[in-house]
Amino acid sequence: MGLEMKEVSLNYDISAIPLFISSSMDPLGKSFNPDKHLKEEFVSNLTGSSMLEIASLSTIVPALILLRHSFCFKGLCDSLHSMKTTSKKNENATIDCRSWRAFMDTLAIDFLFIVLPILLFLTVLEEWTHICAVCLIFLLLLRIGDRRLGSYSKRGSELAYSARENVSAYRVSMMIVTCLCILAVDFKIFPRRYAKTETYGTGLMDLGVGSFVLANSLVSRQARNVLSMKWKTVLQSTSPLIILGVGRLIFTAGVDYQVHVGEYGVHWNFFFTLAAVSILTSLINISPQYCGILGLSILIGYQICLMCGLNEFLLSKERAKDVISQNKEGLFSIFGYWGMYLVGVQLGNFLFFGNNQRTRTRIWLLAVIFWLLTIILDRNVERVSRRMCNLAYVMFVLAQNFQVLAILVLSDFLPGRKTSVLEEVFNRNLLGSFLLANVMTGLINMNMNTISASSITALVILVGYAFVLSVLSGFTAFSGIKLKFW
Repeated sequence: MGLEMKEVSLNYDISAIPLFISSSMDPLGKSFNPDKHLKEEFVSNLTGSSMLEIASLSTIVPALILLRHSFCFKGLCDSLHSMKTTSKKNENATIDCRSWRAFMDTLAIDFLFIVLPILLFLTVLEEWTHICAVCLIFLLLLRIGDRRLGSYSKRGSELAYSARENVSAYRVSMMIVTCLCILAVDFKIFPRRYAKTETYGTGLMDLGVGSFVLANSLVSRQARNVLSMKWKTVLQSTSPLIILGVGRLIFTAGVDYQVHVGEYGVHWNFFFTLAAVSILTSLINISPQYCGILGLSILIGYQICLMCGLNEFLLSKERAKDVISQNKEGLFSIFGYWGMYLVGVQLGNFLFFGNNQRTRTRIWLLAVIFWLLTIILDRNVERVSRRMCNLAYVMFVLAQNFQVLAILVLSDFLPGRKTSVLEEVFNRNLLGSFLLANVMTGLINMNMNTISASSITALVILVGYAFVLSVLSGFTAFSGIKLKFW
């Protein structure tokens, strides 16, 4: 669930997005991906899991991060200091071998305490989710009890600043879960109920795209009340998204990679949605104090249109040859994501960029309110649907994400550090880590039939993939390398 104070225009679609170029073309016209249709069917027609199970998973991840913080001491401080000082060196500087070894040792421990347990809960330990969530919360409460009552007394702007630090942890944790899921979903070891739903329902991976948009909005320029955005700035921030969207479209077609058309449409993809939301938000250029009202108005108006027949059109498998019909899911869901983004802007401004003395309390209160709204809308208006990004889905995303944030803000009550090496690593290069994960996902899918892999084989591959991703991300962070297009 994790998260850095600079706005990152690209933060998380939970679907596999292979961004790699095939080095050769098959002269015989054979498909690069002979199992394409089987893999597409493997992630189709799914109905999701219960909200309670998703909530349990959303409890486990931040709880693991906080427990790791509470047991991190001198070794962590040394490794973090080494990374921070090394990243400031010039390109010709030599990395100290002892610092590098201490850094990687600590990163490996973070991997064992955070990434590996998350991966196990997403696969072989999926039946133990509820019990483990309760046990981890109990451990957190014990650790909180170990700290003297007088050792925390933050007030006002200090609480808001501390909450902003927790937003970075939240963005990073989401990135880690996203990177694990985009590959795990292609194996049978990953429960089908966690994958994206076909029409209505709540799967773990349904949260990816919405969480990506919301996390970006909470620390956006608009949330920080930076309203003077020139068109040059807008184009600079959206052009990489458009390029990535076009690149994904070309490369997936070129290598015949599996694409579930019901997600966004024939040609549309998540990068285009991000770019559209960014452009629309820049066009209005209003104070963050009014973004929430505008966002709710858009969401309610869109929901009314859905209930008047638009939902039947969007969920229908029939497609005309025009561009709108071919990409109906992606185009119309923009209204839902845009409304969500605007609501997130006001919430971010209200909670994290003001002198708010009750930031922690209000995050917990909002989490409860959003959960109640989700249940009411899902039962009485329209069931949650990521495919349409309806009002119930928006509330579901808000509820889950604020639940994660609510747990993370408990860090002020825990002994130990506020962060870990693993979080620093991903936080320094969210975009680079995300693209690297998708490249690795694409390469693995193109070189093996993931569906036929045994549970042991799948687990070994997933652990290896997660470890390599962590190590490579750690190397770029320690070396001061950062992928940024603008």
